[in-house]
Amino acid sequence: MAEVLFYHLDRQPLDRVLPGLLEKCLERGWRSVVQLGSEERIEAIDAHLWTYRDEGFLPHGTSKDGHAAMQPVWLTAGDDNPNEATVRFVADGAGLPDPAGYQRVVMLFDGNDNDAVDRARAAWKEVKAAGHDTTYWQQSDQGRWERKG
Repeated sequence: MAEVLFYHLDRQPLDRVLPGLLEKCLERGWRSVVQLGSEERIEAIDAHLWTYRDEGFLPHGTSKDGHAAMQPVWLTAGDDNPNEATVRFVADGAGLPDPAGYQRVVMLFDGNDNDAVDRARAAWKEVKAAGHDTTYWQQSDQGRWERKG
């Protein structure tokens, strides 16, 4: 069974949260695939991951770059896993995939968007009923992630 984590974003947007989570995966030697809701959003996150820090970048690729098997992080709008990632991030309205085949699936959702919250609740119920380990995370007033459930 996969571990499925739900990250409730209400203090910081995806482009502020995602790089840190991906860095943690890289530090642990995990390959990741990030599924976003549209090609436009892939382009925006792609550009952001090259420039979000002055002192470096986060290595990653998209279908425009090719060589998926060489990429530690892959951005996609589909349900593919061409870099054989063990961690899948889902954001921007992308549907939660079947967690089987992943060690960890992370759903990041905008807590200020009622539709996104409803989708996250439905996904929570579905993966819980399927027997996957689920955890719910939300940022404190100090910006630290706290486990809520």
